[in-house]
Amino acid sequence: MASRSSFGAPPSHAALMDEVYRGQRHIYDFTRKYYLFGRDTLIASLAAQPGMRVLEVACGTGRNLAKVAKAWPGVRLYGLDISAEMLKSARAALGSEARLGEGDACAFDPATLLGEPAFERIVLSYSLSMIPDWEGALDHAAGQLAAGGSLHVVDFGDLQGLSGPLQTLLRGWLAKFHVEPRAALPAVAAEIAAARGLYLESRRGPLGYYQLHVLKAPSGA
Repeated sequence: MASRSSFGAPPSHAALMDEVYRGQRHIYDFTRKYYLFGRDTLIASLAAQPGMRVLEVACGTGRNLAKVAKAWPGVRLYGLDISAEMLKSARAALGSEARLGEGDACAFDPATLLGEPAFERIVLSYSLSMIPDWEGALDHAAGQLAAGGSLHVVDFGDLQGLSGPLQTLLRGWLAKFHVEPRAALPAVAAEIAAARGLYLESRRGPLGYYQLHVLKAPSGA
């Protein structure tokens, strides 16, 4: 397995994620289902066909990949995470159904880490709000798309449909887990799509609680 440092991951961030999730990973999926909305909407819209390579960047416990396998039978599953602690849960949950690796979302080499040069579907689910260089992570993921592939992103939105006090309470609570909603995500996604020649579709969830973005690569000639 490649080390975190070999893929450019800041050791301090990797260590922080391990510290955060060392205990939390055991209850992560049970607790997060109450506020990580939009994940299943993203999975349902993947339109993945048998044989397609589906990668989740920052796959955590493997919950989303397991859901993808059930929703889209026959796909080939891949995942990476910077946290060795989270990967323990992912490996226990997915077994031989997925190829997993420990790496940095901003700098991983897919061929070296996962044995594939590109992917037909890539997922970033509530991960950009925890990655310091989230713009770099989004751009790097977009660069790993196969011809005709698509990058699917869900994360916290602008929260503007919530009352001021509720926004303040939620942001403060999320900060305790090193989570920061990315208000600039729509603009950055548009910039990356334009720079890479991708087609962008965006959707704002109810009350602005979450946002969904799909960056689609053109089909090969």
